[in-house]
Amino acid sequence: MIEMLPPGAILILGGLLLPFLPNKLVRSIFGVVITVLGMAHLWMLPTDFSWVVTPYGYELEVVRLDKLSFLFATIFHLAAALSMIYAFHVDDRIQHLAGLTYSGSAVAAACAGDLITLFVFWEATAITSVFLIWANNTERAYSTGIRYLMMQVGSGVLLLAGAVMIFEETGNLAFNHIGIESVGGKLILLAFGIKACFPFLHNWLQDAYPEATVTGTVWLSAFTTKLAIYALCRGYAGTDMLIYVGATMTAFPIFYAVIENDLRRVLAYSLNNQLGYMVVGVGIGTPLAINGTVSHAFAHIIYKGLLFMSMGAVLHRVGTIKGSELGGLYRTMPLTMIFCVIGAMAISAFPLFSGFVTKSMILTAAAEEHHTFVFLVLLFASAGVFHHSGIKIPYFAFFAHDSGHRPKEAPWNMLLAMAIAAFLCIGIGVYADPLYALLPYDMHELHWVAYDATHVVTMLQLLLSSALAFVFLQKFGLYPPELKSTNIDVEWIYRKAIPSILTLTYQVGVDSQKAMKEQISEGIGSFMGSVRRMYEPPGPLGEPWPTGATAMWAAILLGVYLLAYYF
Repeated sequence: MIEMLPPGAILILGGLLLPFLPNKLVRSIFGVVITVLGMAHLWMLPTDFSWVVTPYGYELEVVRLDKLSFLFATIFHLAAALSMIYAFHVDDRIQHLAGLTYSGSAVAAACAGDLITLFVFWEATAITSVFLIWANNTERAYSTGIRYLMMQVGSGVLLLAGAVMIFEETGNLAFNHIGIESVGGKLILLAFGIKACFPFLHNWLQDAYPEATVTGTVWLSAFTTKLAIYALCRGYAGTDMLIYVGATMTAFPIFYAVIENDLRRVLAYSLNNQLGYMVVGVGIGTPLAINGTVSHAFAHIIYKGLLFMSMGAVLHRVGTIKGSELGGLYRTMPLTMIFCVIGAMAISAFPLFSGFVTKSMILTAAAEEHHTFVFLVLLFASAGVFHHSGIKIPYFAFFAHDSGHRPKEAPWNMLLAMAIAAFLCIGIGVYADPLYALLPYDMHELHWVAYDATHVVTMLQLLLSSALAFVFLQKFGLYPPELKSTNIDVEWIYRKAIPSILTLTYQVGVDSQKAMKEQISEGIGSFMGSVRRMYEPPGPLGEPWPTGATAMWAAILLGVYLLAYYF
């Protein structure tokens, strides 16, 4: 019977049932069991599983499992399990409900075989995930959640509009390669681009993730953006423009991350940076590039989750995540510090860590396809990632100056979730074959070897150079200090530019209205004065007229009227 359920259904149904359970312990255990059960159910299904329904004569493939969707569904279940363990101590029905239904919706969307089913669960991820932001119960979290929801729902509207256009053109709703030749394809690419944080569409991520709850941010980091990467792989592999979009995404967040004080916001910028590598891989579109993209998405969910977990543990114990207010925490939170360093090594693509065996495929694919400039941008971005996520995050949180904080170590469940993620970061880096076996294209046919001399030496040189640059800047006081400030980028448009324009427009309108009233008043006064002067003695109409003149003017006016009437 359980085999008949579509992937993701167990997580969604379990999430809906969870709030009715009697106490926190039962709910937490139930949540973890549900994620494990969902994973087992997924692995029981054949990798070519399909479920087609025909409502009102329209053929919809509600479930389509192949190697691409199976890999993303697997990592989504794993991320849900880690997030549930990390949130085991939380006594909040809403967060557990939102987290499980959010992850289940992401799984269902990744397994959707048609655009309408994709749209339904695409919007479901938006509606469920916003409660992880609102659960923070602050005015800022509420307003941030509204902006987040507008962007996510807007993405869904674009997806639906594009799907309708494609159906009108082709009579088909299957979610296969789409391309950008049609208007519908362009709209759907824009919808995917919002969730994938394309340049100028990205700031919802940096705006929303740091405002979510400690555990909510871990949930958020895993699903929305990686679902977009899956959708791009399915619909737009080999679209050249994505190479340059992705290269831009890898580079510009580095500069903001270096000057940012909020360490969870730093991680949000680095998340944007890592998405850029995946978008480049989608744009290149070769088998090696696609394998690199999906494997990097797999590894990224784990190591980025680990970094958000470690910073969440710091926030949970200390009450702040500002780099200017932290430091010296290695004394009382040594395990959290170790796990954070492992996550930092993984995201920086150190050899023997997961990021190395996945990111190097994308770099190699760019070089093999002769995208020299893009390859150099990716190298620069790799150095930048190590700079702000590999060094800055652990350095300012656990070392740097002594902030005087002496908090307890993170709760046991947080440590357990971090330990599992850290084990996977190292395990994938040391022995990547199980991950490679899940990839869409056979790695043996691609003759790929991650640990060859060129890859290892190039990456070590790059990382060493970045480390020396950080030490040099710190030593000579040139590194941007951790200031108690808020840095804004594209959000300047709606935080500053639009309010300023509206204020200026309103003021101009008020001033214009006032000036117009004054001019009208002066004009009326001048007209009445002229009339008064005309009719008062000795004005031209102020004296009595002779009878003959009066009769003559009356005849003239009557004649003018008759002419106007007849002609």
